[in-house]
Amino acid sequence: MTSPAPDNVFGEWHETLLRVRYAETDKMGIVYYANYLIWFEIGRTEFCRARGFSYRDMEEMDAAFLVVAESYCRYKAAAYYDDELLIRTHITELRKRSLRFGYEVMRVSDGQIIAEGETGHVITDSTGRVRSFPEGYAQRLLGPPILKSQASGDPVPPDGPD
Repeated sequence: MTSPAPDNVFGEWHETLLRVRYAETDKMGIVYYANYLIWFEIGRTEFCRARGFSYRDMEEMDAAFLVVAESYCRYKAAAYYDDELLIRTHITELRKRSLRFGYEVMRVSDGQIIAEGETGHVITDSTGRVRSFPEGYAQRLLGPPILKSQASGDPVPPDGPD
């Protein structure tokens, strides 16, 4: 799923649905704060996957790693067991050797934004040295999502199959 992003970001939001599991809550029945960072990771992983590649592709084929250099989360309201949440992800900055993702976590039942945040990443090689994006990835990140074939699950270009 996608929706238009604000003017200060690149492209569209990517939207990922998830439901709060019991194990993600604390003794008070509220989602434990660190789980939001895990949900941000799910959002950015699905953002990349929707653009035709995975972290694994970058790592195995191009020896490039997206290392989290900083993270931020502002909690605005609580989430509870069994809440359905929408994780919205977009790119807020893209440079030669780094990028930033922005996130919103929205409770589906009432549309309330319960958290927002950002992660900053540097691209490294397998030894941890900072490097540039491998060719093609930056363009794919900024491009539209690639549709998936319902029959095979294979990527289909936005203008349709051959």
